[in-house]
Amino acid sequence: MQRTGAALALVAVATALAAGGAGARAATALTIRHAAFVRADVGAEDSANWSGYAVADSGAAATPTAFSAVAGSWVQPATTCKAGSSAYSAFWVGLGGFADGSTALEQTGTESDCTLAGRPRYSAWYEILPAPAIPLKLVVRPGDTISASVAVSGRTVTLKLRNLTRHTSFAKKLRMAVPDRSSAEWIAEAPSTCNISDCRPLPLANFGTVSFSGATAIGAGHHGTISDPGWAATAVTLKGAAVAAPSDLGGDGASFSVGWQPAVG
Repeated sequence: MQRTGAALALVAVATALAAGGAGARAATALTIRHAAFVRADVGAEDSANWSGYAVADSGAAATPTAFSAVAGSWVQPATTCKAGSSAYSAFWVGLGGFADGSTALEQTGTESDCTLAGRPRYSAWYEILPAPAIPLKLVVRPGDTISASVAVSGRTVTLKLRNLTRHTSFAKKLRMAVPDRSSAEWIAEAPSTCNISDCRPLPLANFGTVSFSGATAIGAGHHGTISDPGWAATAVTLKGAAVAAPSDLGGDGASFSVGWQPAVG
């Protein structure tokens, strides 16, 4: 996933579905850093397409933290759609893609989209950037509880996605040349359409509110929540034609929500 302003261009080409079908995911621009803070121990950034939380190396240890796993759950939100306006939203957990100059991201999640005819459409997928997203044959409906995880061991990536409500699941192992283990994320996203040189976020669907829970990661062999002092956490707010803002972390350090809002001004 490409961070705004980073000196790289991923060669992923996505097909944005004009009719609003599943699979409108693609490599996208990530975040624009600013100096605000959510609280003393959590940094904050604005993004053109991400909202949620990311954790990365805190800089406290001599050896940078490498993350080997990320996991979390969310309740699939319902989109509010209107005819004549396709829109998209995605919810996922992943490893990598957050650092400036990152060229890889390993992720799996779901979508809540709106077709051009104004109909909601729900789907599941996985993606290993810079390759395009792969749709999954899992039924996803509003209110379903989704559990997801991504793990990396050497060059092997293990992706798992479960619909706990419908008792269905997906699991896959694959190999990639250089997995990115520099960060872990729990994100609501405005998917993007890309060409050979750049990407632009698609219209963000009005998904209302999505609630994440059980957000944990393993970094340098240590298992912890988003708020674990072993790494640095960042709250990311999406600001574009619409806004998606994360709440503060819950008392367990592993739960939060992201709320859709119309852009102001």
